[in-house]
Amino acid sequence: MAVWDDLVGQDRVAAQLTAAARDADALVTAAGEATPAAEPMASSKMTHAWLFTGPPGSGRATAARAFAAALQCVSPDRALGGAPGCGFCDGCHTALVGTHADVEVVRTDMLTIGVKETRELVRRAQLSPAGGRWQVIVMEDADRLTEGAGNVLLKAVEEPAPRTVWLLCTPSLEDVLPTIRSRCRLLTLRTPPVEAVADLLVRRDGIDPELAASAARATQGHIDRARRLATDERARARRAAVLKLPLRVDDVGGCLKAAQELIDAAAEDAKQVAEEVDVKETEELRAALGAAAGTGGRLPRGTAGAMKDLQDRQKRRATRTQRDTLDLALTDLIAFYRDVLALQLGSQVALANTDVRDALERIASGSKPERTLRRIEAITACRQALDSNVAPLLAVEAMTMALRAG
Repeated sequence: MAVWDDLVGQDRVAAQLTAAARDADALVTAAGEATPAAEPMASSKMTHAWLFTGPPGSGRATAARAFAAALQCVSPDRALGGAPGCGFCDGCHTALVGTHADVEVVRTDMLTIGVKETRELVRRAQLSPAGGRWQVIVMEDADRLTEGAGNVLLKAVEEPAPRTVWLLCTPSLEDVLPTIRSRCRLLTLRTPPVEAVADLLVRRDGIDPELAASAARATQGHIDRARRLATDERARARRAAVLKLPLRVDDVGGCLKAAQELIDAAAEDAKQVAEEVDVKETEELRAALGAAAGTGGRLPRGTAGAMKDLQDRQKRRATRTQRDTLDLALTDLIAFYRDVLALQLGSQVALANTDVRDALERIASGSKPERTLRRIEAITACRQALDSNVAPLLAVEAMTMALRAG
């Protein structure tokens, strides 16, 4: 299969990247594997910095990783006119599975990417490729760069090493500094069709077609969420609980109880991640620092700081996990009320939540479109409040009260 096979519903983007990979291959080949000059790069479809934007679930990171693989493709078919990105050669395979020495994929489970981590990336970006054709840095969460980290990255993008390529992924143009985006070539991805996502789940993950179609429809084409919903029974249970909330906000007590349950569910999700990851990380670090695994023995002198850094990172990860879980619940609520609005307006738009149609019709018949719009605005305001570090329980309680008032 080609490296683009998992890039769903993005034919135009795949064509642009394929053309750029062809030019990149020609630049390296013409130079006899030596450093290509800057002038040919300027006149080709290839450039040293790319910005992948698109709504969540559109496949920004998938596109960037596929392009990274195409840039490292060493298939002999290229010499016969074949496009880079075969998916089978050593360059493609190692880039896709994350073991290629010249492809660095940066993702974070923290709230931000700081100056220290960015400086390390910039230092690496100045090195020549160890064995591949290009040094490629894929930053999947460029929107999480702090302002200071963005300024550090700017210099590297302004003055790139000859064979370094930066692939930055963000939901929108506004999520990166204007000075950075002005130096990148923009690629905008769209939400893939529901049918295409369902087909991918069946083809790639072996999911039952009916379940795949239901998950793709419920997540409105968000690939990662659809896969999680189709493969994780707990995710389906959490979604079912969230979609019951609109029927439980008839009084103040119900509002406050529903808000607390949303917060508790998010905390439980963070706890689950911690149980799966934190213990292993802690034991591995203790062993690396010289303490026997599982003994709880004293650490060697001078190593307490490293352990505290790990604990701080784990706390930040728990905070992000809780926020991400809450945001996912709020996204499901917005989709619910979008369906309500569609019913109220007699729209022919396909409903996302057909499995709770009775609840949709009950809410739709008991209110007017104006009230539904106010409820959607209340959920959006809650998401914005959480982004602004408002106390989660306070923000969610305010939202549920607003849903009641409408």
